[in-house]
Amino acid sequence: MNNPLNLILRTAIFLCLMLSLTVSAQTDEETLKTIYKTSLTNGKSYEWLDYLSNTIGGRLSGSTNAELAVQYTKAELEKLGLDKVWLQPVMVPKWVRGEKEMAYFETSGALNKVNICALGGSIATPNGGVKAPVLEVGSYKDLEKLGEEKIKGKIVFINRALQADLIHTFEAYGGCSVERYRGAAEAAKYGALGTIVRSLSSRQDDYPHTGSMGYGDLPVEQRIPSAAISTNDAVKLSEALKKDKNLEFFFEMSCQQFDDVESYNVIGQITGSEFPDEYIVVGGHLDSWDLGDGAHDDGAGVVQSMDVLRLLKESGVKPKRSIRVVLFMNEENGLRGGRKYAEVANEKNEKHVFALESDSGGFTPRGFSFDCSDLMLSKIQAWKPLFKPYLIHFFEEGYSGADIRPLKNDDIVLAGLRPDSQRYFDHHHAANDTFEHVNKRELELGAATMTSLVFLMDKYGTQTITNEKKLKD
Repeated sequence: MNNPLNLILRTAIFLCLMLSLTVSAQTDEETLKTIYKTSLTNGKSYEWLDYLSNTIGGRLSGSTNAELAVQYTKAELEKLGLDKVWLQPVMVPKWVRGEKEMAYFETSGALNKVNICALGGSIATPNGGVKAPVLEVGSYKDLEKLGEEKIKGKIVFINRALQADLIHTFEAYGGCSVERYRGAAEAAKYGALGTIVRSLSSRQDDYPHTGSMGYGDLPVEQRIPSAAISTNDAVKLSEALKKDKNLEFFFEMSCQQFDDVESYNVIGQITGSEFPDEYIVVGGHLDSWDLGDGAHDDGAGVVQSMDVLRLLKESGVKPKRSIRVVLFMNEENGLRGGRKYAEVANEKNEKHVFALESDSGGFTPRGFSFDCSDLMLSKIQAWKPLFKPYLIHFFEEGYSGADIRPLKNDDIVLAGLRPDSQRYFDHHHAANDTFEHVNKRELELGAATMTSLVFLMDKYGTQTITNEKKLKD
């Protein structure tokens, strides 16, 4: 028989639990409202980005500007009254572009100047440049079919455009980036004198887009120079080749690779009140390419990540776990900072439970992609109604970020902020990646969105993962 007293007690407990959940939901809603309001009315991210972009400028790994950025962001984090701020040494590559690149092609005796830029890591052309006939291909994979007889002594022009019908522009970029990275190494095997790669941009313009390239294990004496050509000039060159397959292309570059130099990850921490030995990381990469000022890639992610810790403090949130902002060095041409942070964390046996990266530009936030278990993702997706008032709807499984990826293990949840990306590759790695192309409100919405997710992950933890592992065991 059911004891009436037990029934009343169970009912009371149930009502208390329901009330508790309701209060908790209201509290979360109000906390997010405070975070967004504080960011939009009293944000710091835009001010910080202004200084990084317009006072310091492009922050190529190993450069003086990169060192200035380290010192500036460290000083700004110290002003926030965090529990700890420190620099983590890391050796990084030092590549210098040198003098502005020059290029042209000849048609019927006329010189047609084109816009190019050296790809990061490329060797220079010989003194006086390189001039040779051009061979156009759609992909470096076409080279094997053509063979040495058709390639030797020529400049290979890899003319592969981003796939325009892909809504997710990062998917389009990922499909083409291999041409930029591997093109020169593959062409060199068949005796090419250099490579010209169509810029990885989603629009037609005159800006060449740089980016990292590599030679793999190719001997130094066999390496050839590689440059990006603007999308407009790629079209012009391709059209000219249809009329004259024997036209010659000239380009000259003076870039140089030096020995590695010491730089730093910049780290700030709020120590957790209940679980100080559990760490949540939020970050972006402090280095950028040198053509613009790196406002979108990744100045935006840096200042948003810095503002996460400030917004938590300003909103009265006292984290249970230790929250770290990590400004990674050398994401663009080596990923040394991300690997060093993970290496030190492993050496110290630190328990990282969540890491969030912003490295997709400062455009309007749409949500997050998550690298975690299905069970954990379902828990996170239950928070979507809290973000609905801010038009944040994208909570999907997917890639998180390059700098936090080395932290991956069975216990950590990785996530990446996903802004609207339709205009991102208009600016990516180009001279027009500058401060005036970042919208203040969009940037501050991103900072608030990141802070809100960090708040929820800290409050509720990743207990679902632990439970799931126990069930499997």
